[in-house]
Amino acid sequence: MSPTQNYCILVIDDIVDNLILLQFILEAEGYQVELADSGSSAVSRAQAISPDLVLLDVMMPDMNGFEVTQHLRQAERLREMPIVFITADREVCFEQAVKAGADDVVFKPIDLDQLLTRINNWLH
Repeated sequence: MSPTQNYCILVIDDIVDNLILLQFILEAEGYQVELADSGSSAVSRAQAISPDLVLLDVMMPDMNGFEVTQHLRQAERLREMPIVFITADREVCFEQAVKAGADDVVFKPIDLDQLLTRINNWLH
């Protein structure tokens, strides 16, 4: 059994292709992966499963990543869960993300080695 198999990652993105790609990559690394395609579904999914880490797209139509983070941080059992923003918006800076409650930021296009290293660092 891989040490990553015990970790559940919730991936949130409104673009289905991004979800499928990240699911494929993360499952190949041995992670359990759950998906949400909107901010509102992400909040209810996270509350239901209490993932070990969240990868969260910032730009979504119903609730953006900042709003989703705010909702997630209100749930006591999700307050310590690492949230990694994923965004193509270079205007989103690390300080903004942390102030909003996120723990890290990864920019698109995603450097997969960098993403996997950061996930590993947050989970270990």
